[in-house]
Amino acid sequence: MSSDVSVDVSGISAHAPAFPPALRAALQAAHPVFWANSQRSAAPRIPTVVDGRVISLADVRAAQARFERFAPLLARLFPELRDSAGRIESPLLAAPAMQQALNLPTTAGALWIKADHSLPVAGSIKARGGIHEVLEFAEALAIEHGLVALDGDYACLADAPARELFGRYQVAVGSTGNLGLSIGVMASALGFRAAVHMSSDAKAWKKDRLRSRGVQVVEHTGDYAAAVAAGRREADADPYCYFVDDERSLSLMLGYSAAALHLADQLAAAGVQVDAQHPLFVYLPCGVGGAPAGIAFGLRQLYGPHVHAFFAEPTQSPCFLVEMLSPGASVYDIGLTNRTEADGLAVPQASELAAQAMRALLGGVYTVADDTLFVDLHRVRDTEDLRIEPSAAAGFSGPGMLTGTDEGRAYLQQHKLDGAMSGATHLVWTTGGLFVPAEEYARFAERGAALAAAQRARPT
Repeated sequence: MSSDVSVDVSGISAHAPAFPPALRAALQAAHPVFWANSQRSAAPRIPTVVDGRVISLADVRAAQARFERFAPLLARLFPELRDSAGRIESPLLAAPAMQQALNLPTTAGALWIKADHSLPVAGSIKARGGIHEVLEFAEALAIEHGLVALDGDYACLADAPARELFGRYQVAVGSTGNLGLSIGVMASALGFRAAVHMSSDAKAWKKDRLRSRGVQVVEHTGDYAAAVAAGRREADADPYCYFVDDERSLSLMLGYSAAALHLADQLAAAGVQVDAQHPLFVYLPCGVGGAPAGIAFGLRQLYGPHVHAFFAEPTQSPCFLVEMLSPGASVYDIGLTNRTEADGLAVPQASELAAQAMRALLGGVYTVADDTLFVDLHRVRDTEDLRIEPSAAAGFSGPGMLTGTDEGRAYLQQHKLDGAMSGATHLVWTTGGLFVPAEEYARFAERGAALAAAQRARPT
């Protein structure tokens, strides 16, 4: 972010957060920015308190254990999980060609991709947290009614007694799309009645996919926050409705955190070290914040201060950055529209729960213009043959922002990382794309290719 940005800020709300003037001006002008979290602690282990509860590595392991208990059932319910014995996981991919396309020199470290865009069942990172919370609710009901024990065979929950029990309840959620897919598909597969409250910016194909799986789609004219609020109100009036609250759910966040355990195994298998001389930089697309916060929390439990997590947000929807600087504020308070092609990241106000967890853990936040998302979507297809949606491309700007901006370089200096960059790992977390219809993806790719060609044609 340049310190000489000068724009008209008259459109900012009278209740606008008191940001540093240059940062406020750049945000309101929708310029890409990099913000480093000055509250990040370098302590090896930090007690993390969320809504009065201390969470730790034990909670991460408990979430993973729940996935393991349900694995036989998931293999029975979803044919695509039979080869993995019911485990929902994604590959870790070296990306040297994409690294070259991003002009990231090898002296700055190596680029890898955690390919959650290919997660089975839900087709996005939301398969982790969303499915975990549905499973936790189903498990509690099944144990309460004597259908299963913690050490029992959960495959029996596909049988008639469990389906009759689950069918008495509705599972609901508010979503722009991907979380709704994970909640709706999992709840419906178990026999729950499922409802997804969706905002006006949700993609039509996501609504159609939900309906094809027997999920009720409730459409709202407002944004993500309006859909969540409407769903929450309806659930409060129905004792047999369980509402998955993306803004307030610890179960969701811990479900995401379990990804850290599998990633640690993958990094070790690939010979990737994480320590003071081999720092790990992780770039996570951020909507309301639960998914990236969960993953960042899990990784910090494993790697301590040697992991540095950065959240990526659209320039018109930097809700987590706003929340970190001014708790309770929204992007509308600084004059932004919350309109972006990255529909999964189109959130006006971040989760306070996620922000609580990240106060002392998060490295920082950076913002990305929509055009850049499409260019990187095009690049990663051409270089690594990966098909992602625009939201999932947000991570690819991270290494360049960290190493190529004054704010990013100051972060590296502050944390004494300058001399360790040649041994660094830059991990971009892709978050969605598996189920994007071919014609929709073709439009994404065509736009990205045109923007990339225009960039190449500009005089240097």
